[in-house]
Amino acid sequence: MTTTMLDVAAVRSRYSALQRPLAFFDGPGGTQCPDEVIDAVAAYMRESNANVGAPYETSRRTDVLVAHARRRAADFLGCTDEEVAFGPSMTALNFLLTRALARALRQGEEVLVTRLDHDANVSPWLELQHDLGIVVRFVDVHDDLSLDYDDLERQLSERTRVVAFPVAANSVGTAPDVRRIVELAHSVGALAWADAVHYGPHGRIDVEAWDVDVLVCSPYKFFGPHMGLAFGKKDLLASWRPYKVRPAADQPVGHRFELGTCQHELLAGFVAAVDYIDSIGWDAINGHERALGQRFLDGLPDDVTLYGLPTMDGRVPTFCFDVAGRGSEEVAVHLASRDVAVWWGNYYALETMRKLGLDDYTGAVRAGIVHYNTTEEVDRLLAGIAELA
Repeated sequence: MTTTMLDVAAVRSRYSALQRPLAFFDGPGGTQCPDEVIDAVAAYMRESNANVGAPYETSRRTDVLVAHARRRAADFLGCTDEEVAFGPSMTALNFLLTRALARALRQGEEVLVTRLDHDANVSPWLELQHDLGIVVRFVDVHDDLSLDYDDLERQLSERTRVVAFPVAANSVGTAPDVRRIVELAHSVGALAWADAVHYGPHGRIDVEAWDVDVLVCSPYKFFGPHMGLAFGKKDLLASWRPYKVRPAADQPVGHRFELGTCQHELLAGFVAAVDYIDSIGWDAINGHERALGQRFLDGLPDDVTLYGLPTMDGRVPTFCFDVAGRGSEEVAVHLASRDVAVWWGNYYALETMRKLGLDDYTGAVRAGIVHYNTTEEVDRLLAGIAELA
């Protein structure tokens, strides 16, 4: 198999944000934006700023932008443009979509979530447990933080209505087998509800091939602006009664789940982000990330505890770890003093931290690699860790 090489210097030249000493390993909390994304947002504000549906020039331009953004969202997700919805964040969209589904849920019906999930795909269901009396169950993970599919299968029943899961875990990088989860969910007539926020910058999303029923993600995690993006199968979305104001249009069907006026300037940035990814290609991105991830794993000092899979198989290059005798905040502060940006804490992955026996607040250190990182930056990260080990 031929792998397309990534010209990382050429990639980085497209980012003003990267023209500084700081090495960004904070991508799991939000990636940097290439200049073309920033320029697209600014250009919209300068040249096309208006609401939709009016006969004058800027409004007509905005109509064209919104339609184009839906097409590019469909391209990115692998669906039709009717099946996408934009919102202020993945969390906001997920609460809205779960509330629409909730009109049809009954007391005692069950939702399965996993101990790998970000809380944005857990708390919406827990709130419905509080409000409606549905039952939320947690699918366990193995010691290496891979998903326990046997436990998932054991917990499925005729009462299961939804299986909610991450396409990649924002905490430890595990990338479960999406098709396997979907097939298990569908075997009992449950919906497969995917959180692709963390997977977005690392691989191609294909909702049709995966056969997921709902998928939510966040463009600011894949080099775009702060906003949310959702997919739902057309027939499913059409069957739900949305929470919306009466004058809001009912078509396209995904639009019914967009509250108020979309952030049009951010849609312009979103389109530019998708175009940016297409200009590089997933093959080049995946090959570069895998090499950097393996370099990180091979270089970890002995006094570092890695939480999660010890190879690059079955994961994305996001690494959760602790340094013996050092607090997670201490490690992050030390690395920041070396111009290396990492996170510490729970990253909203409460169930993962609890599974690991870590404190809800302090959690562990997290370093996330994306395609604009370099071998020199990985070596700086490892050197900074070694100073504490």
